[in-house]
Amino acid sequence: METFKYRELHQLLKSQIIEGMYKEGDLLPSENELSSSHDMTRSTVRQALQKMEKEGYIIKRKGKGSIVNLKKRRLGLLSFKGFSEVISHTDEKVNNHILEGPVLQSWPDDFFYALSDAELEAECVFLHRLRLIDLAPIMLEYTYIPNLDLPRFTDKKLTNDSLFATLALNYDIEIVSMDQEVRAIKADKELASYLETEAGEPILHAYRKYGTSRRDLFIYSSLFFNTDSFAIGSYFK
Repeated sequence: METFKYRELHQLLKSQIIEGMYKEGDLLPSENELSSSHDMTRSTVRQALQKMEKEGYIIKRKGKGSIVNLKKRRLGLLSFKGFSEVISHTDEKVNNHILEGPVLQSWPDDFFYALSDAELEAECVFLHRLRLIDLAPIMLEYTYIPNLDLPRFTDKKLTNDSLFATLALNYDIEIVSMDQEVRAIKADKELASYLETEAGEPILHAYRKYGTSRRDLFIYSSLFFNTDSFAIGSYFK
């Protein structure tokens, strides 16, 4: 029950900040005030505030309290640079969890991009990954690579956990372009579970088609971004 209460308070405070009830620089009520007004223990209130701080919605200052902070850290994950390269420009601690693959399989029905006859016949290498920063899940990735002249790809480990580095070093294939479609959606239960958010919460969804230095080879990805802790933008250098 206390776990439910902590999540309930966390969602309430986050909604109040997003809707403008509390603005940049405002102080939230103290732990004692929140504990009294919401009929919960201080430890439960503290747990909700700690999650708010981790997500970047507040900054805790000794002697002052919890200060609203809307200036989220920004990640350039909408650029065609790979996740590993983008994060290499930050001081964040990164974890990559391979949930499935690389594995050879048939293309999904109703695939999100039109495929050539050669791609369909070759089948695809599938890779399912969850990307975390400071142990917080940021990006869920489903990637499909046509199995065209990629010998023993499924037998190899990814170089430095990077698909792009693996393609460059082992196959002399570079990413040269990207077509992308981005939209905001509501997380279903499965996505919410992976990204540690609430079902119905807004997340970003991107479809991508990467062009490579091999004219006949494209890489396709369906990506889901949790923006609780970071603003997601483009990366330029």
